[in-house]
Amino acid sequence: MRCSLVALVVRWPVLLRSYASCAARVQVVALLATALALSAPVAAAADRPVRIVALGDSLTAGFGLPADAAFPAKLERALKAKGLAVEVTNAGVSGDTASGGLARLDWSVPDGTDAVILELGANDMLRGMDPQVTRQALEEIVRRLTQRRVTVLLAGMRAAANFDANYRRDFDAIYPELATRYDLLLYPFFLDGIAGENALNQGDGLHPSGAGVDAIVARILPKVEELVRQARSRRRM
Repeated sequence: MRCSLVALVVRWPVLLRSYASCAARVQVVALLATALALSAPVAAAADRPVRIVALGDSLTAGFGLPADAAFPAKLERALKAKGLAVEVTNAGVSGDTASGGLARLDWSVPDGTDAVILELGANDMLRGMDPQVTRQALEEIVRRLTQRRVTVLLAGMRAAANFDANYRRDFDAIYPELATRYDLLLYPFFLDGIAGENALNQGDGLHPSGAGVDAIVARILPKVEELVRQARSRRRM
């Protein structure tokens, strides 16, 4: 419709000159008004903020922190400080596994969502779950989101050093392999630079402190900016 509208606007003076009667001119005006009305929803969709859902576990939910200090809230502020029109929704559930995220996918990621930051798998690893189960759940989430034309940034996790080498190999391979298979944006390790740093974690040594969340946001921000660009581009198609 946008192409038709452009053609009509370009031909507008010619059309008015070529029609002799007043009635014909009224028809041309009506046609132009209809084209403008039909193109309005497209323009409105392109102009609205990019809607991002952060789908994750306690690392996303902000365990032990005020709501405005959780990762999604701080990420939204950082993106807006860059001049990007975004809305970031916190869909983190403490204790959630990849299978749990799949079970709640439809209501956690509502219609109208443009992009998802997928941060799940840490609890699977901590519980020693079969990496194949984690892989299958994450892959189904990705498959369903891509079918809905939702742009995905996959936030990876890594197995702790106390697991044997085979488990670490199988678990750590999940995220880069899914990113390659589905052509996803990948942030290889959500806790990069934070894991094991006492000054950036709460007393349990597992959950980032406020300073830790700041560090995560600063590190992941370039990838999320790319996510916003991709989501905008897909929305215009």
